[in-house]
Amino acid sequence: MINARKALGALALTAIVGLSAACSGTAAETSGPAELRMTVWTSNEAQLKLLNSIGDAYRADHPDVSKITFESLPFADYNTTLTTQIAGGNAPDLAWMGDLSKDLIASDALVGLTDKLKATDGWQYDDLLGSVTAEYSRNGTLYAYPFSNSPFALYVNTDLLAKAGQKIDPATLTWDQVAAAGAAVHEKTGKAGFVIRDFDYKSWNVLATVWTGFGAAAWSQDGKTCTFASPEMQKAFSFLHDAAFTSKAMPSPGTTADFFAGDAAFTIAQVSRASLLTGSFKFGLHPLPTGPAGKYAVLGQAGVGVLTSSKHQSQALDFLAYLTNPSNAEKLAQFFPPPRKSLLTGAKLAANNKTLSAEQLQSVVVDQLPNAVTLPNHTSPAEIAQKGKTALDAMWKADADIPAVLRSVCAAIEPILAK
Repeated sequence: MINARKALGALALTAIVGLSAACSGTAAETSGPAELRMTVWTSNEAQLKLLNSIGDAYRADHPDVSKITFESLPFADYNTTLTTQIAGGNAPDLAWMGDLSKDLIASDALVGLTDKLKATDGWQYDDLLGSVTAEYSRNGTLYAYPFSNSPFALYVNTDLLAKAGQKIDPATLTWDQVAAAGAAVHEKTGKAGFVIRDFDYKSWNVLATVWTGFGAAAWSQDGKTCTFASPEMQKAFSFLHDAAFTSKAMPSPGTTADFFAGDAAFTIAQVSRASLLTGSFKFGLHPLPTGPAGKYAVLGQAGVGVLTSSKHQSQALDFLAYLTNPSNAEKLAQFFPPPRKSLLTGAKLAANNKTLSAEQLQSVVVDQLPNAVTLPNHTSPAEIAQKGKTALDAMWKADADIPAVLRSVCAAIEPILAK
């Protein structure tokens, strides 16, 4: 039974998805040609054009599907909109998902994909990289195809570094060196040092791109115990606090700086954000800096699955298999790093990439994926995110008691983890 305090997604899905429909895969299906709807959070014209072209090619050979619509929902409201649609009986047939995946899987809201994909001629299930399928699997069954596997990387504005008289060696670069160079850039140019994109003192889960390098984690491996108060996490937040309030290597609360507009020397962002580079400055792209715990890699993922509430499960499953087959996965790879080992070479990823070189993609994507950890993900993600943010707000003051704040985070989120 899903606990009553689960996020709206789990509650709504449990209410509308019957066990028989979830198991049979056909109980809720309707007759006649299907009109499939798939929710996505991209509004990028080139990405939507590619998706529509794949949909058109599929329909040309499948008269049982008369229409495929890719419904673009705003990213900031995506989870809320999707769960509201499901609760209201207007669920899509297929959906992209990020941190909502744990709730969707736990509430049996997704159709298992493994059998269908393995049975599809030429799909090559064994081509999937095991390290990127774990997040969307349960008991050996894959519930969402991880179409985008974008490691976080260090972007460098080499023009700004030169203006500040700073040099870095990417091969031996550490977080301390990034902070020192960033502080120098801020002092000499007035621009920001390093920016953790999408953090903005709100979305604390992206700070895993830093704290992982200190050997820290948000919770235990089984997800039941908060570890924010660990010595490793205290060191990580001491580093961040010093960067924000002492060395000024990182913009302080209330100050924004967009690396891609030329306002910062460094940013931590996913490889997929390279499309934001306009050519207005020279840049470098490197793996994440080494932390006290050594080299590491952090991965941002997105998956696509079929909802058990779909009235066209068989057609939706078949289209998902087509959308993600080797040929289409190669096309999608120009935007989304794929999970397929056969496509994971710098040269293949660079074939359709107009911004990054084969060498850069090999270094920051291919070489990082096998050992990368994902951003913190748990059931009830919205509740954990809000409770954690409220507790962490006390961190972003010059005189913050760092150990006490981190203990308060655990006090706030551990009851949710233990459910």
